[in-house]
Amino acid sequence: MASVYAAVLLTAAKLGVGLWTNSLGLLSEAAHSGLDLVAAVVTWLTVRVSSRPADRQHTYGHGKFENLSALFETLLLVLTCVWISWEAFERLFFVSKHVDVNVWSFGVVLLSIAVDYTRSRALKRVADKYQSQALEADALHFSTDIWSSCVVLVGLIGVLIAHRFESLAFLARADALAALGVAVIVLKVCWGLGRKSVDDLLDAVPEELHDKVYQAAKVRGVLDVRQVRVRRSGPEVFADVTIAVGHGVAFEAAHAVAERAEAAIRAAVPGADVVIHAEPVEERREDLLTRTRILAARHGLGAHAVRIYDEAGRRSIELHLEVADDLKLDEAHQLADDFEKALRQAVPDLAGVVTHIEPAGERAATLKAEPAGEGEIQRALLKFLKAQKISAHLHDIQVRLAGGELQVSLHCALAGSTGIQDAHGITERIEKHLRSQVPFVGRVVIHVEPTD
Repeated sequence: MASVYAAVLLTAAKLGVGLWTNSLGLLSEAAHSGLDLVAAVVTWLTVRVSSRPADRQHTYGHGKFENLSALFETLLLVLTCVWISWEAFERLFFVSKHVDVNVWSFGVVLLSIAVDYTRSRALKRVADKYQSQALEADALHFSTDIWSSCVVLVGLIGVLIAHRFESLAFLARADALAALGVAVIVLKVCWGLGRKSVDDLLDAVPEELHDKVYQAAKVRGVLDVRQVRVRRSGPEVFADVTIAVGHGVAFEAAHAVAERAEAAIRAAVPGADVVIHAEPVEERREDLLTRTRILAARHGLGAHAVRIYDEAGRRSIELHLEVADDLKLDEAHQLADDFEKALRQAVPDLAGVVTHIEPAGERAATLKAEPAGEGEIQRALLKFLKAQKISAHLHDIQVRLAGGELQVSLHCALAGSTGIQDAHGITERIEKHLRSQVPFVGRVVIHVEPTD
């Protein structure tokens, strides 16, 4: 509101003294300040509207009202410049009008410069803080008023000199020339402000802003940045970015990559509203196991227990396929058949594909169980470790009798430096030996852990 009060004061002062002295420079300044008054009121109303949160009709918020306000102010300034230029040319070439220069004319110009200086600095600070284009436009108006007032001041000095010295009578036209100088200064500002307003309304953004978002999105896990769309709405920046991630990446991992890209963009463009869309793409170095699981997922199937055989350079594959447990056999087989065809197309040199169909989402079975002696199993395991010279410590051995079978679980402690593949191989050998030595062994669960 301070800008409104300042504009009212300056407009009244310039208009009154301009009519009194018949100075076109002061009248042009009065018109300029009058438009500043209208602009200040429009800015005040616009900022109140643009600060409202997004709603169902304005999903990107109300920031465009600021852009419209800035464009409206620019058009008003252009109209003012047209009138000033017309009047100045008329006084220069057709109608000569006497300008009465006095102390009040100089006083109002100096007052205008002082007020414009303080208001432009204050508005610029607020505009930078809140990234408000409307406030920036208001600050520009007051700052250009300083220069235009200086031009008017020079014009008044020229008229005063013409009145005092007859040999310099030609300087009487300095007032009209000063008015033209005001028009030129204002038009220059209008060009920059108007172009920026139109660009924002048409969603044009500087290339450096687009590049900043593009580069920021290249975080770990992003194979490619496929599309970047950036737009402004008042002080807000909105970025829609499409990134490519490996199609073998799990959903949660892909979401984590998108979140990293979003955070990086917000760090590069503070306050930006960012939407990341992740698209799966085939990676250059993708093994057969990964491709098999991805193809199964595309067909709505789960794949596990995958075995790949290499026989004289010809590869074949066997795996378990998980299908919905409410399907009929012919439906499940059709899904498996479609998957096998897709896998053969993806890997033309595949010699054979064998799938085992089973229901997905195996429900946790609750079985009635009773303790069974673990002595026989413990002796068999210790004997095996000693014979195979495996340095492992077995503990927490539990044996239950359930469903007519022995259900075995135990912990196997190995050196922490053991590779995970080697550790898994040891547990597989233990399980295989246990089944061969103890009859009626059902499920075997071995938890492997480091000793240190």
